[in-house]
Amino acid sequence: MDAIVNVWKPVGWTSFDVVKKIKGVVRPSKVGHAGTLDPFAEGILLICIGRMTKQVESLMNHTKEYIATIQLGSETDTLDTEGKVVEVAKITPLSSEQIMVILNSFLGETNQIPPMYSALRVQGKRLYKLAREGKVVDRKPRKITIDEIELLARNEDSLKIRVKCGRGTYIRVLASDIAKNMNTVGFLKSLVRTQVGEFKQED
Repeated sequence: MDAIVNVWKPVGWTSFDVVKKIKGVVRPSKVGHAGTLDPFAEGILLICIGRMTKQVESLMNHTKEYIATIQLGSETDTLDTEGKVVEVAKITPLSSEQIMVILNSFLGETNQIPPMYSALRVQGKRLYKLAREGKVVDRKPRKITIDEIELLARNEDSLKIRVKCGRGTYIRVLASDIAKNMNTVGFLKSLVRTQVGEFKQED
């Protein structure tokens, strides 16, 4: 079997859980995925089967769309719901117009420092493994591109945004950086990947 399958990954599953499940159905064909989704997130996970596994690298270069909810006023060590709260701060009241100015400042090509809780390797070790040991190491900023960013909803302590971005963008870090620009702290409360290239949620 040779195919690219648009799978909706549920909350609580790792990307590898999905690959493992599909491997059991299409064995002995190879199975891989094009772009990890964290367990707390849900949404599109492109599964490549058979000869289509050669397309993984090119698929990962596609623009992705996310719907993200940012919890304001507290920050976790993982920058998402799976970590423990490490900082609390007051939330400065801002208008929707002021928030949009902050969001728009992230448009285009910028530099982003990868989070400690990530699968990137530094000196041969995964960052998340170092983080679990209580270690913090220097990470080189990486260029990312935000093509679109939109405020969908807001209340006193959270924002819901839509983001279209390029490869290598950590939405957890974006959420934290947005909160900092609002003179507070924040973490990613929920994340849904709704599109990868031409592959959409409705498909």
